[in-house]
Amino acid sequence: MMLRQMPLLFALLAGATSAGAVEVPSGQQAELHEVLIDAQAGGTYLRFRFLTPQIGTGAQQFDFELAGVDMMHLCEAVALPYMAEHGLSGDKIVISFMERITEFGQPDPDVIQYFESFRPQNGTCMWDEF
Repeated sequence: MMLRQMPLLFALLAGATSAGAVEVPSGQQAELHEVLIDAQAGGTYLRFRFLTPQIGTGAQQFDFELAGVDMMHLCEAVALPYMAEHGLSGDKIVISFMERITEFGQPDPDVIQYFESFRPQNGTCMWDEF
């Protein structure tokens, strides 16, 4: 997992140096890469970036529809407990999947990435459009 700072953007480690694989409903591999706190004019975004190689091309590719179920699960099973453990609050939780590690904010057309946004509400994650 990576720790770095950017203007208006702070990163936190999720416990140990590597969170390891997280079980998700689809059975694909999901490994927490980094957690970013992104303070914007419209509120605070907590970004949980997961390495998920199986969203890449190939016979075993996981599409966005299947990944969406996994993202909801990760929001509730990883993001909400992480927020509670670290005393964080945020207006939005963004779960992102990437087939291989990319630099945050740097476009890479050769890497498949999926993003989904949620609002933390009453101890659950509510889907929220970007």
